[in-house]
Amino acid sequence: MAHSKHGIDKDLIRDLAALLRETDLAEIEIEQDDFRIRVSRGAPQMQAHYVPAAMPAARPLPSEDTMEEAAALEPPDLAKHPGVIASPMVGTCYRAASPDARPFVEVGEPVSVGQTILIVEAMKHMNEVTATKSGKVVAILVEDGQPVEYGEPLMVIE
Repeated sequence: MAHSKHGIDKDLIRDLAALLRETDLAEIEIEQDDFRIRVSRGAPQMQAHYVPAAMPAARPLPSEDTMEEAAALEPPDLAKHPGVIASPMVGTCYRAASPDARPFVEVGEPVSVGQTILIVEAMKHMNEVTATKSGKVVAILVEDGQPVEYGEPLMVIE
């Protein structure tokens, strides 16, 4: 990977940004030797992060308002909630079957065991996430098109 003495290869960043647009990916990360570059797409602008591979990527610190809002919406240890539905894999979470379709479920709606409640896309494969218990949706913890990690809480059913 070519990089200048100042550590930033602007042409590489432009090429990766163009690749994001062409493939409709949300993020690309490349690592070689002691350098790592990650380009991710956020609305409405492109963000590029260039950090040495040995250092973890810095995440923006949440504001005090954001932390208070999150604390008010989520229980302290949501992963242990008996009604939590966790992501079965790393991927991109979608709340509907297509961009113009109605979401599978909304907060307050009843669900049945086996009912499709979300989709997690991984490597261009759409994986249905189904309700593991019957009840009412009390919280949806992801936005449509949001990247998710394995085991990340997605929804709460009571």
